[in-house]
Amino acid sequence: MWLLYAILSAVFAALTSILAKIGIENVNSTLATGIRTLVVLVMAWVMVWISGAQSGIANISRKSWVFIVLSGLATGASWLCYYKALQIGEASKVVPIDKLSVVLTLILAFVFLHEQFTWKSAVGSALITTGTLFMVI
Repeated sequence: MWLLYAILSAVFAALTSILAKIGIENVNSTLATGIRTLVVLVMAWVMVWISGAQSGIANISRKSWVFIVLSGLATGASWLCYYKALQIGEASKVVPIDKLSVVLTLILAFVFLHEQFTWKSAVGSALITTGTLFMVI
């Protein structure tokens, strides 16, 4: 089931980029990010209530709160930078560079989470990086 969600995530991410590029024409990128974030906030809380997950709030540990908040701050910074880059750059160049996050995630997962960095990970990372550079240069 994770594969289906991952594929849907990729489809929606692609739509996000195209729809955003069209939508931010003549709109301040920070304002557009704020509007997008508000929509995501409402959508997320609607899903929390529909699924009944709100009862789990009291069970979240202090450590989890800290890291969820830090993740939210990183997401906000990423979105602000992404929208600004998308507004002033070509989507066909901004998006591949943004997807270098895959390579950075593998490296950070190895360093901080002690996940394995296999030869397949190394080759895949090299191919993603090479492909990105090939697309944007």
